[in-house]
Amino acid sequence: MTAPLHRISRGSDFSRTLKSGARVNSRDFVVHLAMVGREWPDPRGLRRDVAMSGGPWFGLVVSKSVGNAVTRHLVARRLRAAFAGASHLLPDETYVVVRARRSAAERSSEELADQLRDAFTSRRVLALTEAVAASADGAGPR
Repeated sequence: MTAPLHRISRGSDFSRTLKSGARVNSRDFVVHLAMVGREWPDPRGLRRDVAMSGGPWFGLVVSKSVGNAVTRHLVARRLRAAFAGASHLLPDETYVVVRARRSAAERSSEELADQLRDAFTSRRVLALTEAVAASADGAGPR
């Protein structure tokens, strides 16, 4: 499971992640990714309002359209487990928000994990991580 230390809990972090960065559509959810150092407001790419330790950070949006409370919690548990298994594919500076679709309730843990791994290795995500790495090295514009 994802440790509480690595969960997004601030509304401003959710909003910033949903509005900026990369978005990858999957059959059962939408993955939003933002990188610290590219979208965060500090010119040096650091957040001064909270202590940063480890990463990547993960947040979930599972609305009532997915199902009743029992179904929503089941989907959330499955997605947290899938993230824990696939988080090694992302740099530590990554914020990830997954918005579950109604069809996520009908999928097994393995299917959701496969979709999340595919999303993390998509061209759009790889381009975002390469751009941040290049700007951190000073090779590209911020």
